[in-house]
Amino acid sequence: MPAMLLLRVILPVLSSVPVANSSSGGDDLLVAARRYERDYAAVAAHANIPSFSRQTGLPCSTCHTTFPQLTAFGRTFKMNGYTLTDSQVISEAETGKRETLRIDQFPPISAMVQTSLTQTSKAQPGTANGTAELPQQLSLFIGGAITPRMGTFIQLTYDPHSGTIGMDNADLRYANRTKLASKPLVYGFSLNNNPTVQDVWNTVPAWGYPYASSGVAPTPAAGTLLDGALGQQVAGLGAYGLLDNRVYGEFSVYRTAFQGGPSPQDATSTDAIHGVAPYWRAFYKVPMGQQTLMLGTLGMWASLYPAGITGLQDHYTDIGVDAQYERGLGGGTLTAHGVWIHEKQDLPADLSAGTAANPTNTLRTLRIDASVYTHSLVGLTAGFFSTTGTVDALRYPAAELSGSSSGSPDSQGYIAELSALPWQNTRFAIQYVAYSKFNGASHNYDGFGRNASDNNTLYLLSWVAF
Repeated sequence: MPAMLLLRVILPVLSSVPVANSSSGGDDLLVAARRYERDYAAVAAHANIPSFSRQTGLPCSTCHTTFPQLTAFGRTFKMNGYTLTDSQVISEAETGKRETLRIDQFPPISAMVQTSLTQTSKAQPGTANGTAELPQQLSLFIGGAITPRMGTFIQLTYDPHSGTIGMDNADLRYANRTKLASKPLVYGFSLNNNPTVQDVWNTVPAWGYPYASSGVAPTPAAGTLLDGALGQQVAGLGAYGLLDNRVYGEFSVYRTAFQGGPSPQDATSTDAIHGVAPYWRAFYKVPMGQQTLMLGTLGMWASLYPAGITGLQDHYTDIGVDAQYERGLGGGTLTAHGVWIHEKQDLPADLSAGTAANPTNTLRTLRIDASVYTHSLVGLTAGFFSTTGTVDALRYPAAELSGSSSGSPDSQGYIAELSALPWQNTRFAIQYVAYSKFNGASHNYDGFGRNASDNNTLYLLSWVAF
């Protein structure tokens, strides 16, 4: 049965669920989901981490179309703090008083492994082509309810390139529900380590397409601050609210929390935040019956010390707009995403240090993609990406393979992917990335004779979660 039909009947129930008197937190959500799951067989789809499925007793398809893409119910689950549960719990309550303990009987643990093969059109200088990675990524997840109002998504990842294990994405949440002007309101707090990882849409950088990519292929030199530049190197605390399942607002602040670097920060630190970096997010979900359309905006402002923790700082202002559309398509699904981010850079610190030629620069990023999946979860995704910005020969210097002979950050290209998901926790994919421009040019972009098309990448992936 198509996922949109299941969600069409689940969501109206969720919006009318009692909000103030449930001692079990997410149990009222579970009742609604269970009732309609019995009446309507859940569609085939995928989970991001199976511990959530074990916790809720619901099939992965209730929350995901194809991982990590969330359904409407999956977005509700995340905003409610990952607390929905149907597993056995250990609980304790004082007589006549509130419950003081409620934890799952089994730990909410799951794992993920990615293996891959990468082949570029032309080998990188001095290296072999056709790189196999086993694993490309190996992750352990701690994901599930801590209390009836608190839950976690914590990822620990082994990096085969450094041979180390470190904290990857993390999102710890408190969530509750009430009413505002007779409309249901979900509100909460998120403690996380990567701006946009707390988001529920697949337009933002943390969860956007491509959902997996090569770890060894060349990539463009320039990217905005929101495009993962602060990921896993900050700690952020924010508050959010979703009114009437339509209007969302969030405000967070981030502070440097380095991994693998000096703590506290000292003269050897790089790109440490001065004070705090505010982040904001808002979206409106347009009512469209069986279809879903989201229109949103996001942004961040940060002052960074390029080196050390004293002296001049560089200032970054990122403002973005995004949109997501999804609908059932026969027995499958159609989804489309788009995001545009504009970044203004005020660079007094880099200008003084001689690492920037201009006092101010800009970067603009555009990404769009669309996916079609059949009922048997064979899917085709096509996407376009573009980064443009101010020419700066000191910020983007010439260098073999990774540099820009023109000082331009401009890059653009296309990504096509064919995926097959034979099981709800297994994904096989063939992906091809084609560059029409790389670091400022189509031909001899680095000044050493390499063309943009030399970095075209064939990528084979297997992705298993268990």
